[in-house]
Amino acid sequence: MAGPATAEEVGQSLDVSRETLDRLGAYAELLQKWQRRINLVSASTIADLWRRHILDCGQIARYLPPGARDIVDLGSGAGLPGLILAIVTGTAVHLVESDARKCAFLHEAARLTGAPVKIHRVRIEDLAGWPADAVTGRALAPLPRLLDLAERFLRPGTICLFPKGREAGEELTESTKGWMMRVERFASLSDPSGSILRLSEVRRSRT
Repeated sequence: MAGPATAEEVGQSLDVSRETLDRLGAYAELLQKWQRRINLVSASTIADLWRRHILDCGQIARYLPPGARDIVDLGSGAGLPGLILAIVTGTAVHLVESDARKCAFLHEAARLTGAPVKIHRVRIEDLAGWPADAVTGRALAPLPRLLDLAERFLRPGTICLFPKGREAGEELTESTKGWMMRVERFASLSDPSGSILRLSEVRRSRT
């Protein structure tokens, strides 16, 4: 894609139906409207919103475990990636976000798009957790901290999906000091320097 990505280009890349693309478009319009009042995403990314946010998040869907029914999105913010995944896949996603204004946006976005989400207005640290099929988190924390936060949702078979930038290798190295895991790394469709980390068999190292 040369220049800012269009909705149609992103729709083709994600291989979604016209109806799903329209719902993603409704989300994009709402985000731009609310962005004028509260800071949901970096202002510099709005001009290329479809690539920087919708494609960046939607591509994660292809790495979800087959039959995933319970997905947890840590620090969801504007619903990235959790609400986008719910729109693209139709799968229930738990959005964990402590900021009241962002939760208000999430409620409105869910109402407008019909996304099957449950919004938890709470700090991640204050959740007891439950066994999840997949855990996501974007632009939230370095990988070692993400794993600390995700631990309360891990069970045998849980997949962690974390989009990362050029620092992914360093974060993986740092994570091996306290964690054991099977790592798969996929090139990002939206960022030439980025990748999607797909982590399985995640457990703390024995000391």
